[in-house]
Amino acid sequence: MGMLDELKRLDQELDSELKQTDSLSSLEALRVKMLGKKGQLTALLRSMGSLSAEDRPKFGQLINERRERFTALLDEKQKKMQALEQEMRLKAEQVDVTEPRRLPEVGTPHPNTLVLNEVVDCFTGLGFEVVEGPEVELDHYNFELLNIPKNHPARDAQDTFYIDDNVVLRTHTSPVQARIMTTRKPPIRIICPGRVYRADEVDATHSPVFHQIEGLVIDENISMGDLKATLAAFANRLYGKDIDVRFRPSFFPFTEPSAEVDLTCVSCRGKGCRMCKNTGWIEVLGCGMVNPRVLDMCGIDSKKYSGFAFGIGLERITMLRYGIQDMRLMYEGDMRFLRQFR
Repeated sequence: MGMLDELKRLDQELDSELKQTDSLSSLEALRVKMLGKKGQLTALLRSMGSLSAEDRPKFGQLINERRERFTALLDEKQKKMQALEQEMRLKAEQVDVTEPRRLPEVGTPHPNTLVLNEVVDCFTGLGFEVVEGPEVELDHYNFELLNIPKNHPARDAQDTFYIDDNVVLRTHTSPVQARIMTTRKPPIRIICPGRVYRADEVDATHSPVFHQIEGLVIDENISMGDLKATLAAFANRLYGKDIDVRFRPSFFPFTEPSAEVDLTCVSCRGKGCRMCKNTGWIEVLGCGMVNPRVLDMCGIDSKKYSGFAFGIGLERITMLRYGIQDMRLMYEGDMRFLRQFR
């Protein structure tokens, strides 16, 4: 009779706990509690050894009936809870197909990238090849092969970040030209875009990290006329066919003769304005004929070959192209600024 009472107690306990169960995890815990290997019904089955041989079949049948009943009740409760859970999830994830969708944020090329791509298109159209080199450079290529020996005063204007006495962060992309001249024979026609480093203070027109595009042509019978025509083609492509090019004498150790290059002011088209200080011209880049000493140091016969070189500050021409007044805007990652160039 004690075992019959225990079966009735388990019936009542299961019915009571099923009413209170409100999650699938608690339902599974109840299933283990009743039907698991260490569950109450299993424990009752194992205690049948204390019954007489006549009573065991009867009580074994009753326990099996309870197992089937408990399993059916637990399965039914599980199906109801799963259906309810799915219904709640569908409501939570319901999508209003009539609501306007949020468009994804679309990026845009950086203004420097836009102008660089156009400059590359211009020079490759003129037959130039694009080459690149290391940003951590040997002093030998960055200075010495460009006619700037150690302790030369020209180094003061290009003071840079030194790794050690013979390794620097390059101050221009000219060492790429030196590397090409020491490994190739003329004719050479290349441009060298890339990032460069100088110990400048940050302000509206200066940065310790900026970008240059340098060009080099070496062949027989190259003249200043070829240089001016090349830069005129570049200026007309970037700023318009009404832009003129003007050379002013200057000095660079690696070119002789050297010149600063002015363009017709892209803001007032030569009429005179605040940007050009009412001169009608604006300084853009430096250039010159490759110094014969540089050619000889790089293993090129300066009596047979001549060449020209030029250096363009990418940020400089980008600011002119888009009327940007402060270089720092291009490095801050402000989306309000960058979206203007989409």
